[in-house]
Amino acid sequence: MNRHDYPRPPPSEITPEGVYRRRRELMGLGLASPLLALAGCAGAEDAPAVAVPASAPTDTPDGFRTREPLTTERDATTYNNFYEFGTGKADPAKNAQTLRPSPWMVVVGGEAEVTGVFPLEDFLRPHAVQERIYRLRCVEGWSMVLPWEGVPLGEVLARFRPTSKAKYVAFTTLAERDQMPGLRWPVLDWPYREGLRMDEAMHPLSLLATGLYGKPLPNQNGAPLRLVVPWKYGFKSIKSIVRIDFTERMPVTSWNQSQPSEYGFYSNVNPAVDHPRWSQASERRIAGDGNRVFANRIPTLPFNGYAEHVAPLYAGMDLRKWF
Repeated sequence: MNRHDYPRPPPSEITPEGVYRRRRELMGLGLASPLLALAGCAGAEDAPAVAVPASAPTDTPDGFRTREPLTTERDATTYNNFYEFGTGKADPAKNAQTLRPSPWMVVVGGEAEVTGVFPLEDFLRPHAVQERIYRLRCVEGWSMVLPWEGVPLGEVLARFRPTSKAKYVAFTTLAERDQMPGLRWPVLDWPYREGLRMDEAMHPLSLLATGLYGKPLPNQNGAPLRLVVPWKYGFKSIKSIVRIDFTERMPVTSWNQSQPSEYGFYSNVNPAVDHPRWSQASERRIAGDGNRVFANRIPTLPFNGYAEHVAPLYAGMDLRKWF
């Protein structure tokens, strides 16, 4: 089996519902780590490679907001990865003015009762826009704290009534050369593609973002619709989405296809699993003073500080293997 052919864990490896629902009580007793790590495990070799209960102390109980200092709007909108507009961090802000975010259509296909082509407004309707302040951790070792606006992904997906065959959700980015000059270069096999397991996609923290800093999403940040999955590395949060498919098999994802030994399908933030070319134990937080190059280094938290909320999704999985 190739490293990127990751199966969904069997039912015997999923945390029992009773343990999951009592997670706050167990954490108060200091018992959450062994219970969440060992529930359903066949042996020590299957234990997660992270300390499960670590969470940021400044988050609200639901995880929807953090009280950590925000990254400046200037940094958030001028220091980006969006290779469709260039591989330099400043390239998207310089080149993304060619993107036309309106009108915008989203195709929904695959294993669902409702499929078709939807204008963005209809695709998101009738769900109310919410504000979420999430940490974003880049696989390259820098992080930001950003105030998003959007709609919970799970609420939107449920509207299309995925069938029992839908085990994964696949996402595809726009690929129009007249709008995206970076497509001229074969950095990746365009269009950009990403995917989530169905339970990850339905998790309350997963967000379809439409705004940033109280304004519509800037082009360079993924206008008009991007994914935000805060416990995963930033490249999982696919930008400028034009297609969503419900699939029975694990979808191909761009970076995993390009370099499977470096970028796994799950790509959960994990300080205990280094990238082959650098450590993931700490990060350079770009926040507050706008200092990018010499920003303070802070320890990276398992699941980017959202372990309390998402660790049960991976109970029994060896997170060094299922990276």
